[in-house]
Amino acid sequence: MSNDSIVQMWEDYRVINPNAPKEYVAWSFGDSKEMADELAKLVLEGKKTATASNYTLYELEKEELPFSGLINIILDGDGKAVAIAETTQVEVIPFDEVTEEHAYLEGEGDRTLSYWRDVHETFFKKEFENISIDFDYKTPVVCERFKLLYKK
Repeated sequence: MSNDSIVQMWEDYRVINPNAPKEYVAWSFGDSKEMADELAKLVLEGKKTATASNYTLYELEKEELPFSGLINIILDGDGKAVAIAETTQVEVIPFDEVTEEHAYLEGEGDRTLSYWRDVHETFFKKEFENISIDFDYKTPVVCERFKLLYKK
């Protein structure tokens, strides 16, 4: 994925961090413009320092998992770069073993585990419907933590 705002943000970041890795990934949160905007805003506010994704989709798409040290350019709902974050920790755990701490670090809603489970169960069920797989509470989840490095 490449657009002018991504390239410009990366160039601006590299000016003040010339030793930054040469590679990055650019992506947005969620499955809608509204969700991407809302979650990117939480990153910019410093409330969101973690995310969770569906491990099964990485497997099916033969996509590499995020890893510690990965540089991420976070996009808003319009695909514009709004922040750069570095992945600091990744673990794959069953849905029903995601911790209260992780839910809090995701920064969404009231930041409780109960809220996290409700929202993510709905989200994962929707993803699984598209590929005819049933959701269950042992579904592996990629729990990623990150730190904000740069924002405009």
